[in-house]
Amino acid sequence: MKRSTRQRLTRLTLYAVLLAVAVVVGSLVDWGRMQANFFSLEGLGPNLTMLVVTGVRNTLFYTFIAFVGGLALAFVLALMRLSPIAVYRWLATAYIEFFRGLPSLIVILAMAFGVPIAFGWTPPGGQVGAGLLGLVLVAGAYMAETLRAGIQAVPKGQAEAARSLGMSPGWTMASIVMPQALRIVVPPLTNEFVLLIKDTALLFVIGLAASQRELTTMARDLLTSGPTAGTATSLTLAAILYLAITLPLTRLVAWMESKQNRSR
Repeated sequence: MKRSTRQRLTRLTLYAVLLAVAVVVGSLVDWGRMQANFFSLEGLGPNLTMLVVTGVRNTLFYTFIAFVGGLALAFVLALMRLSPIAVYRWLATAYIEFFRGLPSLIVILAMAFGVPIAFGWTPPGGQVGAGLLGLVLVAGAYMAETLRAGIQAVPKGQAEAARSLGMSPGWTMASIVMPQALRIVVPPLTNEFVLLIKDTALLFVIGLAASQRELTTMARDLLTSGPTAGTATSLTLAAILYLAITLPLTRLVAWMESKQNRSR
C-alpha cells in the first residue's frame, strides 16, 4: 500500500471515530432539558441588557485600571531587576517571586480584609479599590518579567552606540531601548490583558454593590433572581460575552506574533 493511501485511510478512520463519538454524545444529551436550563429564551432580553450594561462595562473598566496600574508598577520593577545596584535587584526579584507565587484570590482578600485589620488602613475606593489593588500587585509582578525580557532582547550595541554619542543612561533607556522593547512585548502584554479580564471575576469574594458587579457576579446573581432565575442561562450568556471580548484579543495576539516572526 502506498504511503499516501495509508495516510488517507488513517485520516478517514480518525474522522469516522470523531463522528461516532459525536453521535454517541449527542444521543445521550437531553436536548430539551439542556435548552430549558442553559438556553432559556424567556427573559433573555432583560438578562442580556443587565449583563452588558453593568457586567461587561464594569469588567472592562476594572481590567483597564488593573492593567494600567500593573504596567506602571512593572516598569519600575523591570528597571530595578536590571539595575547595577544589587539591593534593587534583590528587592525586585523578591517582590516578583512573592506575588507570582501567590494566588490572585489570596492577594485580593489580603488587600480587602487583611490589610485593614492589620494596619487600620483601607485602600482608596473601598472594597473595589482594595480588590483592584490586589490585581495590580499580581499583574505588575508578571508584566515586570515580560518587560525585563523585552529590554534584554534589544541588542546591546544600540545602547552602547547611544552612549557613545553622549546620551545619558536614562535617556538612552527611554528613547532607544524602551520603544523597541515595547514592540517586542506587545503580544505577551495583550495576553496579560486577556488574563486580567477573567481575573476580575475574583472580585466577587469581596462583596460588591449592585452597580459595581462585574460580569461573573452579575451572572451568579441572576441564577437566583431575575427573568431566568432557577436556570443557568445567565451563565451561558456570561460565557458568550467573555468569549466575545477575549477571542478577538487572542486572535490579535496570534496575528502580532506571526507578524513579528515574519519580520525576523
